[in-house]
Amino acid sequence: MKTFLLASIGLLAATSLAAAQAPVPDNLEKLSNFQSTGTTEFTFMEQSGAYADGIRETLKRIKLPAGFKIDLYAVVPDARHMAVGPQGIVTFVGTRKDKVWAVTDRNKDRVADEVKNFAPSLKFAIPNGPCFSKDGFLYIAEQNRVLVYPAAEFFYESPDVAAFNVVKQGELVPATEESYNHTARVCKIGPDGKLYISLGQPFNVAPAEKLDLYKEHGIGGMIRINTDGTGREVYTYGIRNSVGHDFHPETGELWFTDNQVDGMGDDIPPGEINRQTAAGQHFGHPWYGGGSVRTTEYAGQEVPVEVVMPAVETVAHAADLGMTFYTGRQFPEKYKNAIFSAQHGSWNRTEPVGARVMVTFVDSEGKATTEPFAEGWIDENGEYLGRPVDVAQLRDGSILVSDDLAGALYRISYEGN
Repeated sequence: MKTFLLASIGLLAATSLAAAQAPVPDNLEKLSNFQSTGTTEFTFMEQSGAYADGIRETLKRIKLPAGFKIDLYAVVPDARHMAVGPQGIVTFVGTRKDKVWAVTDRNKDRVADEVKNFAPSLKFAIPNGPCFSKDGFLYIAEQNRVLVYPAAEFFYESPDVAAFNVVKQGELVPATEESYNHTARVCKIGPDGKLYISLGQPFNVAPAEKLDLYKEHGIGGMIRINTDGTGREVYTYGIRNSVGHDFHPETGELWFTDNQVDGMGDDIPPGEINRQTAAGQHFGHPWYGGGSVRTTEYAGQEVPVEVVMPAVETVAHAADLGMTFYTGRQFPEKYKNAIFSAQHGSWNRTEPVGARVMVTFVDSEGKATTEPFAEGWIDENGEYLGRPVDVAQLRDGSILVSDDLAGALYRISYEGN
């Protein structure tokens, strides 16, 4: 029965329904021509009161290494991936719904004063993945398009902001492959100045008849493009559903998390943190379900590609998502260039695992080891009190953690022993 259900989920995920496809924004043409849309209203989120107090109560449970503390930074509904403005003015937070939030700490007390929706004159469709270029251009990867917002950090106060196509609506993936499953995109600017975007494939295990199409478009992989949308190429192959990547601050190598195959049991296959050293490398899906564990669907078949095995195998079904290399100066020296990553938590494991922040230490040869850093969002009854999604670094060297269950951003800082 479980196999049948997983297959059914995969089939439904790949079915393109016109009603479910992302809407074309009515106002994009006006905004691209610097014209007013007449929009005046924002949605503001209350930052005090009983709801915020309840989140702070949960944070008393969270265990951290000595000298660290965690606080509520902002109440942000459905908070997913984050992009901190290069000037430190505002943090943009994506969602899997229809809003992007702008989070501002105006008095610099390290607690947000204002949370409001960004660019309310636009219609968003799963705007999960915001990312910034060093010169202040904000990119947002949606379900099936990518837009750029020049100087968003300075013009977000207005309902109308300059917005331009990087990848037009319907051109990130073919319309036939638009899906509600594994459709949360993530983007980062690489050391080469290009935009790297992950494209999760929608099935539990990608079927053979889809592999050529997916290879062509980079679905189940990662693409890179110039920031003007030209020069698209597939950079990474063999990913099931990566929802977090970053570049090593010294080597420039791409590292990324990957969510692995469901329905194989509580303890297999492992999750992954991967290291990519060259363009075009393949990371195993669909022949491997995670690590060296072969998928049932492709068991016994010869693997037709050279596979790069993960740098780190993580606990099965913990759902490793957003990640960032730490480059700040606030934390102890041992954390320099370490990876902080979020485990969202299992959805179908008998005993839930994850719901924590991990730290991965990478040595000079690229070998990596991972351990828990902040945990306690699963209580003694196995109930989720929060589900971390992403990690981002503030200019002062503290880190933010997003949580789409609690609808919050947390700030983790270091005060010494």
